[in-house]
Amino acid sequence: MKKLVVLTGAGISAESGIKTFRDADGLWEGHDVLEVATPEGFAKNPALVLDFYNQRRRQLLTVLPNKAHYNLVALEEYFEVQIITQNIDDLHERAGSKNVLHLHGELLKVRSTKNPTTILEWRKDLMLGDLCKQKSQLRPHIVWFGEEVPMLEKAIELTEKADILVIIGTSMQVYPAASLVHYVSQKTPIYFIDPNPQITENRFANLIIIKELASTGTSILNAMLLQKQKSY
Repeated sequence: MKKLVVLTGAGISAESGIKTFRDADGLWEGHDVLEVATPEGFAKNPALVLDFYNQRRRQLLTVLPNKAHYNLVALEEYFEVQIITQNIDDLHERAGSKNVLHLHGELLKVRSTKNPTTILEWRKDLMLGDLCKQKSQLRPHIVWFGEEVPMLEKAIELTEKADILVIIGTSMQVYPAASLVHYVSQKTPIYFIDPNPQITENRFANLIIIKELASTGTSILNAMLLQKQKSY
C-alpha cells in the first residue's frame, strides 16, 4: 500500500463547530496568547489558564466528527494513512482513524508539571489542587508557545516516507508544523485543501490545490485518489 500522510489543522475541526481559538484581532477567546498558551502565563495565573482549557474541553465533548474526518478514515481501505494533526481535539480518533500523531498535544489528556512523562486521560474540568502521584499540580497536555514540540522528529520521519502528502485546513504559517512539507520528495504529489489557500502552485512541483472546505475537499480528494489508484 502507498503511504498517505495527512497534515491537518483547525480548518478540518471548524466544520464540527470547534472554534479556532485565534480571532481576527489575534486574541484567543478574548485573551492574549501569552496569558493562556505559554509556560509563563501558566506560572503567572494558573487558574486562568486552567479555566481557558476547561472551556475548550467542555466544548469538545459536545461536538462530533464531520464528513472530512470520515472521508480520511475511508482512505485506509486503499492506503496506509498516517494523520499528523496540529489540532488538540480527538475527532480523528472518534471518526475511526487508526494512526494519529498530535503535534501540539491533546485536550483530553493532562500531565504532571513535575514529570512530563506522567500523562493521564482527562475528560472533566482540571482544577488547582488536582495533583499527580508525585503530588505535583497537573496541567493541560498541550504544547504551549515557547515549548519544545516532542513529536516533531517522529512527524518528520513519517513525512519523509510519504508517497502522497495531503494538507487540510491549515495555513502552513505555524512553525515548526509548516516545515514538514519540505521533508517530502520533490516527486511526491501534494494535495492542499483549503477554501482560502495561502500557497501557490509554483511553490511546489507537484502541488494540487483543492479550494474547498475540508468536507467537500476531502470528497473531491478521495475521488481523485481512487481514480488514480485504479490506473496503477
